[in-house]
Amino acid sequence: MREKIIIDTDPGIDDAFAIFYALRSAQFDVLGLTAVYGNASIEQTTHNALALVELAGADCPVARGAGDPLEIERRAYPTMVHGEDGMGGFAPTTVSKAAVERHAVDFIIDTVRANPSSVTLVPIGPLTNIALALRKAPDLASLVKRVVLMGGAAQLNGNVTPAAEANIYDDPHAAEMVFAADWEVVMLGLDATHDVHLTRDDVAALARDGGVQGQFLQQASEQYFDFHSDVVGLDFCHFHDPSALIYCAKPELFAVQASSVRVVTDGFASGKTIAKPATRFTGQPGWEDRARVSVCLSADGPAVLAHYQATMKL
Repeated sequence: MREKIIIDTDPGIDDAFAIFYALRSAQFDVLGLTAVYGNASIEQTTHNALALVELAGADCPVARGAGDPLEIERRAYPTMVHGEDGMGGFAPTTVSKAAVERHAVDFIIDTVRANPSSVTLVPIGPLTNIALALRKAPDLASLVKRVVLMGGAAQLNGNVTPAAEANIYDDPHAAEMVFAADWEVVMLGLDATHDVHLTRDDVAALARDGGVQGQFLQQASEQYFDFHSDVVGLDFCHFHDPSALIYCAKPELFAVQASSVRVVTDGFASGKTIAKPATRFTGQPGWEDRARVSVCLSADGPAVLAHYQATMKL
């Protein structure tokens, strides 16, 4: 039976890799995409989500969501990484369909309530929509199957500040709400994604074997590779967002540790995720009765990429 999922996304080049994978995979029944600000404005990320669904030839609703964080001022969009359009300059200029009329928060709530205990939420952008859904419908935590999110870092530095990973940094208050809620959460962050190295040769193979989607990914990812090469000093990209979807399909490719997670919400370490392993620091103030989170600490990078390539091959 295919796993019912909602992908909450801020497309974003690595989001495009993730969305195409999910829509191509026989593992998933993608009930919808919910757009959030992050890699670009909410107007642009909603447009990009619609364009990606169209490029995939899929019948998948897209709902527009939050354009700003819960409490902090919105961070600058990472145009140096994803381009002004979020797609490295290759976002299609027009789309044939519009987003659904419902706000993403209501789309999430309604869809989960219509499929109790069956829907996995896969947020791969800032967690604002998910937190707003929890705030509006507290019963959501008992109705969702699980949350598998891309974000955070347990044992590594961040990738936008020394402390913070980008998705958590963009809305730390929302992330703290998600990690504190009483539901099953998997945190797939930099500890795992830094083990998965996507190269230009990998993307060339996608362009050769993956049809229109693979060709689009090769075009869109050029700026992404250039940023990693020129700014970060790497001849590969870390495979962030797709790894969260691949965890859902192939959890055996990842090592996890049961932990509690708290998020620093202000100061110079804002956005830092602090993971306390379940077997350590017992009885410490501030950690009593904290929700349990499965934190991914590593990944079998070659196997993750091989699975992705096999799924995307026509």
